[in-house]
Amino acid sequence: MKRFAAASAFVFGGALAADVRSTVTPVQKVIELLENMMSKGKQEKHEEQVQFAAYKQFCDDTTVNKQRAIKEAEEAIEVLKADIQKYTSDAAELTKEIAEHDADIATWNGDKKAATNVRAIEKADYEVMHKDYSESVDALLRAIAVLKKQAHDRPQASLAQVSKLKTMSLIPNEAKKAIDLFLVQGAQDPEGLEVSAPEAAGYEFRSHGIIEMLEKLHDKFVDERTALEKAEMNSKHAFDMLVQDLTAQIEQATTDRGEKAETKAKKLQAKADAEGDLSDTTTTKEADEKYLSDLVATCEQKASDFESRQQLRAEEIEAIEKAVEILSSNAVKGNSEKYLPSFAQKKGSALAQLRASRSSEPQERVAEFLRARGERLNSRVLSALAVRVADDPFAKVKKMIKDLIVRLMEEANEEAEHKGWCDTELSTNEQTRKEKTEAVETLHAEIDQLEASISKLTEDISELTKAVAELDSAMAEATKNRQTEKATNEQTIKDAGEAQTAVAQALTVLKEFYAKAGEATALIQQQPEAPEIFDSPYKGMQAENGGVIGMLEVIESDFARLEADTTAAEATAQKEYDAFMTDSKVDKAAKTKDIEHKEAKKQDETQALTTKNSDLEGTQKELDAALAYYDKLKPSCVDAGVSYEDRVARRKEEIESLQEALRILNGEDIAL
Repeated sequence: MKRFAAASAFVFGGALAADVRSTVTPVQKVIELLENMMSKGKQEKHEEQVQFAAYKQFCDDTTVNKQRAIKEAEEAIEVLKADIQKYTSDAAELTKEIAEHDADIATWNGDKKAATNVRAIEKADYEVMHKDYSESVDALLRAIAVLKKQAHDRPQASLAQVSKLKTMSLIPNEAKKAIDLFLVQGAQDPEGLEVSAPEAAGYEFRSHGIIEMLEKLHDKFVDERTALEKAEMNSKHAFDMLVQDLTAQIEQATTDRGEKAETKAKKLQAKADAEGDLSDTTTTKEADEKYLSDLVATCEQKASDFESRQQLRAEEIEAIEKAVEILSSNAVKGNSEKYLPSFAQKKGSALAQLRASRSSEPQERVAEFLRARGERLNSRVLSALAVRVADDPFAKVKKMIKDLIVRLMEEANEEAEHKGWCDTELSTNEQTRKEKTEAVETLHAEIDQLEASISKLTEDISELTKAVAELDSAMAEATKNRQTEKATNEQTIKDAGEAQTAVAQALTVLKEFYAKAGEATALIQQQPEAPEIFDSPYKGMQAENGGVIGMLEVIESDFARLEADTTAAEATAQKEYDAFMTDSKVDKAAKTKDIEHKEAKKQDETQALTTKNSDLEGTQKELDAALAYYDKLKPSCVDAGVSYEDRVARRKEEIESLQEALRILNGEDIAL
């Protein structure tokens, strides 16, 4: 057997030669197998044509559907973009209107507060004035009542009620003078009264004019108080109406603002939804475009493969027909050409390929003194004064020096106050600039970090999404290849079994025949008697028999090995497929979860980025305001060549020099 396996090519060729030379057909079952293969090849060729026609119809229909879907997606994208623009415009307009409502509400609240304050002041003034009128009216009534009691003389003390009227702020001065005159006349003692006489009467009732004056004042005050009360009532009513009107306007504006804020929120939500739909539609469109591109490429490749397969099948059938015609009975060679050469090529699994797929004398002395000090101190004030001292009259010089000393002291005080204010403002401004600069730099850094993170997350999500799509594609391709490979292997195993059976049957027939032919001459045809020329009887073509049987045994073992290897290859391929699908599903689940986490993180960081940009805009405005204020402070507060201390020292020396000059003019001996 081993000898035959090592030399099967040679034996196979020899056997064919022997078979051609002999007209004997020893392997009828193999011939039948070849004929079945030829029939099956024709049937499979026809089935492949039917299958490709269905696949081509699928390609055509799917291409039309995807093209229509892409066109609809493009139209939807245009509509969504227009909707997003409309929602953005509406939200911006609502934001403007809400700001107007806020401004109106703030203004009306201010008006309401101001009116309330004014009303409180008016009410306080009214209460004071009303109290004065009420007290004056009451005092007048009591005074009139006292004066009208004429039934008896009143003691002097009973005129106290009348005297009290002089203290009232509302009583006119003329009335007060009349009251004083009345009281003075009533207080004079009658002539001729003894000291021991009874107590003098306060007055004898003889002045009706004072009562009429008091009654007129009473009526006047009552009328004025009534007018005051009416004015207070009108003022309160006007205030109440104003407050009511302002309150109604505020409430209406608040309601309108709330409604517009709600509408704005709905517009923004609709915008967000539209943006989400736009993103989904864009993604779907891109996926459809990719799918269509892949489908067209695949369909074109399949069409090319179909033509090649059809041509190959036609050539296979032709080869089988020629084999049957030439070899007559060699069905096994057809199965060898169909399975064994292709078997070695199928050893490499498709899954392995799938796995491989960031100025007198004193005056002159003063002038000289001032010139010297002016030169020493480099003071234009002292130098100019020295010239005027030398030229002006003595008294005028003294007055001029005194005035200058006063002016310099005033300037010193003003500069000191200004220096204190400047120090405070500069310190506060410096602190503000420092804080806002640090805040702006920090916000810039945080924004850069957020933008980098969002960009990285977007890239990661894109890569993960692509990886998931590739996994789906790989799993689908693996499943398809596995199904095809499994069907092919099962058919190969079946055919190999049938071939083994056919070869075994052929071997049985041949072995039985040649066994009998080796034992007897019964198989020898009876011939007419003739002269004896052979020494032994004819036992058949024993020499050729060994080669044919050996060839069939080698073919049988090849088919058995084909069946075993195909079975083992099928088990290994299924195991590799199961492992590949498990690993791919685990990998897909991990990537999908990672996509969800990264999308959530991206959404949070996008919101944070919006907040940081808003904070940066506000902080930058504050920093710009601080810098502008610093530029405004610099002309009057920042030293311009001469420091504040130098100016103070120079002014002090100028004042001291002027005081010394004044003492010289006054006759004091001052050394220069």
